[in-house]
Amino acid sequence: MGTETDWVYRVDEPHGSAGWRPYSSDPERWRGRITTDDPAEDAKYAAALVATALVAEWKTNAAPDVQHVRILVWRGEEGPDADAVFTVEIRPEIDRG
Repeated sequence: MGTETDWVYRVDEPHGSAGWRPYSSDPERWRGRITTDDPAEDAKYAAALVATALVAEWKTNAAPDVQHVRILVWRGEEGPDADAVFTVEIRPEIDRG
């Protein structure tokens, strides 16, 4: 009805001094599109859906800890990292003492 919005996302992982690279051995799995039809379902909402899927996979695969990743979200189509509408970084806890 004309209210749909396409959010394009990509998940990256740190790669030392080279910056960031696509996450996982199957990076296309963590790159995609989410279409919403509610104005409240914005870029943060799309990133939250991706983060939820990541955490579920880590738990399913018994990952030892949260992994360091960032989720970038663009409206419509992927562009340069700096043009992302929303970016969130997930980091493992450093101090577990």
